[in-house]
Amino acid sequence: MKNLNTNSNTYIIIYSAVLVVVVAFLLAFVYKALKPMQDANVELDVKKQILYSLNIRDLDGAAAEAKYAEVVKAEKDVDGQKVYECEIDGQQILVASLKGMGLWGGISGYVAVDNGEKVYGAYFNHESETAGLGAEIKDSQAWQEKFIGKRIFDADGNVVLSVVKKVEDAETQVDCVTGATLTSNGVDAMIKDCLKNIKKAKEE
Repeated sequence: MKNLNTNSNTYIIIYSAVLVVVVAFLLAFVYKALKPMQDANVELDVKKQILYSLNIRDLDGAAAEAKYAEVVKAEKDVDGQKVYECEIDGQQILVASLKGMGLWGGISGYVAVDNGEKVYGAYFNHESETAGLGAEIKDSQAWQEKFIGKRIFDADGNVVLSVVKKVEDAETQVDCVTGATLTSNGVDAMIKDCLKNIKKAKEE
């Protein structure tokens, strides 16, 4: 070791290579060790979002898990879309999962539909919308609650629930988020594209 030149290019390359391998191994180990916990957290977050759409909020951890197990009776796939069969106080409710595009990235959500095909509750999420503007689709519970009681379909089964700049039909329309027209348009398109499977889910 006396003749080892720590300033040589060979030493630096070998040292760097060994360091990279060790760090990569440690990162892989940590990722594998934490993955079950991460997966559990993601699964819990999805369950909580579904509960939010059923107007059940402020539950964490075990309480949310227990409530989800109580109200969600079945889960099925309708043309690649998740639909959840739920029951609250004897009332049968379907929750449809939604996915779409906002201004800056993906948006998603859940809309609960009662037997009268009206909105029982709604919750929306986003990946990268602007704080205080488009992000309000997630952050504003008051805006989400504007959907409650809105009629979803017309007599021909077309989705008429809409997010608009100016409400002209209070029975089917919700005003868009102030200053976030493009994100609101994304929510509107997502609703029209995804809620059409609710009727099919009821028939299956």
